[in-house]
Amino acid sequence: MGVIRVALCAVAASLACTAASDGSTSVAPLPQSVCSPVFSGGRTPQVLIASDLPVRAFRFHATTLQMQAAMRFVLGLHGYRAGKLSIGYQACDDSNPQEESGDLSKCAANAKLYAGDRSVVGVIGTWSSPCAAVEIPLLDAAPGGPLALVSPSNTNPGLTHATAGNAAGEPDRYYPAHVRNFLRLISPDDAQGGADALLAAHLRARTIFVLTDGSGYGLSVTEAFRTAALRLGLAIVGSATWNPARRRFDGIRRSVEAARAAAVFLGGFGCPTCGELIRELRSAIGPTGTLIVPDGWSPAGGIAKAAGAAAEGAYLSVPGTTLARLSPLGRTIARRFGPYRLGSGGPAYAAEAMEVMLDAIARSDGTRASVNSALFTTHIRDGILGTFGFDRNGDTTYNPILIFRLSHGKGVLDRVLVAP
Repeated sequence: MGVIRVALCAVAASLACTAASDGSTSVAPLPQSVCSPVFSGGRTPQVLIASDLPVRAFRFHATTLQMQAAMRFVLGLHGYRAGKLSIGYQACDDSNPQEESGDLSKCAANAKLYAGDRSVVGVIGTWSSPCAAVEIPLLDAAPGGPLALVSPSNTNPGLTHATAGNAAGEPDRYYPAHVRNFLRLISPDDAQGGADALLAAHLRARTIFVLTDGSGYGLSVTEAFRTAALRLGLAIVGSATWNPARRRFDGIRRSVEAARAAAVFLGGFGCPTCGELIRELRSAIGPTGTLIVPDGWSPAGGIAKAAGAAAEGAYLSVPGTTLARLSPLGRTIARRFGPYRLGSGGPAYAAEAMEVMLDAIARSDGTRASVNSALFTTHIRDGILGTFGFDRNGDTTYNPILIFRLSHGKGVLDRVLVAP
């Protein structure tokens, strides 16, 4: 038994953990130097699904094994079948100890393996958006394809649609075959901007000053916030860019004071000197003013540590959902392969990715192109994550965003908002 397979069995000892009992298969397995053996529930598989996640990365190792076990759990519920086809599954590794969230050279090599093995009709992954950016075009141009990639965790908007923060050529450069082949189950970064504007409206913060750090991420969330805020009737009374390398932000404080803003949205990443920025902003808007930041400022405790009392009461958004909002099956999976982490895009999202893939295969003729086409007509009702489909870009139509409020130095879940 391979090392990966042994580890998976340890995570989910109660699951059937066998490849085809006689070792035979009608598919061409992916190499075990990169992937696990073929799991097929004792059947002889006709097609393969591969997952592409960071197995050897110390930081993600436990979560990756939980995600793989959750996918195999779903396959077991379906008897390793999708429609008339028997399914084999291989869990593949895209990491090394130095590049934990995805070694880009391995991401490229893996994608070429999937594309070159005609048995593979779908891939679930990747963990990181940079890895997905490497794999999507290689899979899009796969023989008999496009070969679909369904991600439980990629949030970069540029992979699917245009935003103010897009890199050059995004998203079109990822699709050389001019057919979309990437779908995501978690909300893209800019969905947070819309949810954060909705939060401001709920808090009756009618006058808002908008800040960005000028990064692609910062521009994406900031422009989404601005657009949604104006649609909700909120007033943007000023805007500016902060430089994370600076140590003093008194000029920004004076601008916010002059604008008489009741709230400030900080679109971008936290930084070593951002504690001083928060203190200046708190001085400008007072103790009852509202500070809202996206998940680039995670974790919440880091903001409190950097800014002290000035961060108290600030709001932090993170894409994801709560345990209570999952379906009964979703809660079972989350608990069985947990612990459940708010906003992690972990086992429940991976399990839903497998459900989506099996649903598409069942509605296809078993070819790559047909599976990919079926994915874009997916409609899941009361699934693990809820009721959703995908738009023409491959983005999920259901975008829950967790809102945490800083209290006594910790982030406390305040509410869940669905991005408009």
